Amino acid sequence: MDLRITRSDRAPAPVGPYSQAIVAGDLIFCAGQLPLDPASGELVGGPDVKAQTRRVIDNLAAVLSASDSSLDRVTKTTVFLTDLKEFTAMNEVYAERFGSHRPARSTVEVAALARGAKVEIECIAVRR
Repeated sequence: MDLRITRSDRAPAPVGPYSQAIVAGDLIFCAGQLPLDPASGELVGGPDVKAQTRRVIDNLAAVLSASDSSLDRVTKTTVFLTDLKEFTAMNEVYAERFGSHRPARSTVEVAALARGAKVEIECIAVRR
């Protein structure tokens, strides 16, 4: 099976030695996205986990688009939060953005995220 790296300028460049996504056959494995502005690379949303979650999902959507997929083709997400007390706020935006589509999901609390982010989301999706 061929592996193909995909990249979108509408999502922030990786902050380390990894790819935004790898396409393997009909599956897309997206690296975790942080709430970074694609143009500036700066953290978006300040302390507001809702604003950060919106930016994270926008970034995921851009990577998925560059990989011939979309949010409605996501099969699994993993959400990383620095404070599970913010789960409800994150979940409101998550539900709004995914609509009636309900991918399998895990949510875990972590001690810290890169660049001081409060939320990071990674996903697996199917190509169109």
